Amino acid sequence: LTGRSRVTAVTVEPKPVFAVLGSGSWGTALAVHIARTGHRTILWGIETDELAAMTRDRENRRYLPGTPLPDGLEIEPDFARAVTQADQLLVVVPSHAFREVLQKVKPRLRCDQRVAWATKGFELASGKLPHEVASEVLGPAVPTAVLSGPTFAKEVGAGLPSAMTVASRDEAYAMSLARSLSSDNFRVYPSGDMVRVEVGGATKNVLAIGAGISDGLGFGANTRVALITRGLVELTRLGVALGADKETFMGLAGLGDLVLTCTDDQSRNRRFGLALASGKTPEQAQAEIGQVVEGVLAARAVRDVAQKVGVEMPISEQIYRVLYEGAPARDAVIALMGRTVKTETA
Repeated sequence: LTGRSRVTAVTVEPKPVFAVLGSGSWGTALAVHIARTGHRTILWGIETDELAAMTRDRENRRYLPGTPLPDGLEIEPDFARAVTQADQLLVVVPSHAFREVLQKVKPRLRCDQRVAWATKGFELASGKLPHEVASEVLGPAVPTAVLSGPTFAKEVGAGLPSAMTVASRDEAYAMSLARSLSSDNFRVYPSGDMVRVEVGGATKNVLAIGAGISDGLGFGANTRVALITRGLVELTRLGVALGADKETFMGLAGLGDLVLTCTDDQSRNRRFGLALASGKTPEQAQAEIGQVVEGVLAARAVRDVAQKVGVEMPISEQIYRVLYEGAPARDAVIALMGRTVKTETA
């Protein structure tokens, strides 16, 4: 020994900069969480007045009241600046705005940037899932991922323990994003099945409206659990027809998300169903909630896609009839109970 110690240099990779595109309740909650993990985080939204209020108050008082914005979270009203400063984009807008946002992203996208989303729902005009829209707009070479699972914005914002799934066809990207987003109270599981995650996220919102209607009409716990269980069969059936793995629907972004959304009044879709059961029109129920109820448009999109691929979805069909054909909610339940008897797996 020479008496001299040898020091080995350790290279620490810098944490990626995140830009969250969409400043509603879920976009804000995710941005808050990401900033807490130590990433520089930029939050953009379309409503500049509200962004100014968030900058001033350090809180999203409209969509996520009671959750202070961390120091590491920057509010950026300029879309181009938000996109170009980031390494990782996370799109968190309603499904009807998803394509438009990606079209704005495309001319500003660098070859080293990656795009993920927490948007749920089929595109209404085309019946395409978000990953299909992203591939069409951005091209297949851009690494993409979807984030979904049984989580409410308020609880994520409060830092309560939560778990989600991130799915990508790029295994290394799914793992990298899962590690970036995970923390002591936020667990993210990587997956390669984007279809399963997206079908589960789209369809559970429709079924949650049905659960709200059922509970609002006083049909009780037996009816609710029957609706959830048979609803899982429906969304699994649709997902498999679109290329998903049947077994994966028992995970967080399938069964987990469905149970959460159907049983807790933090769900806007469930509350929408409760309002319909009380006698309100869909327009009145939407106005009362004051935020986008994804299940309303999803009911039409799910029905169209199911008919296109020849998948039977009786619960979703009855919810569609209530929303778009004026069918009384009680009659919809009677119609379901009066269907021809089949085996449980049929």
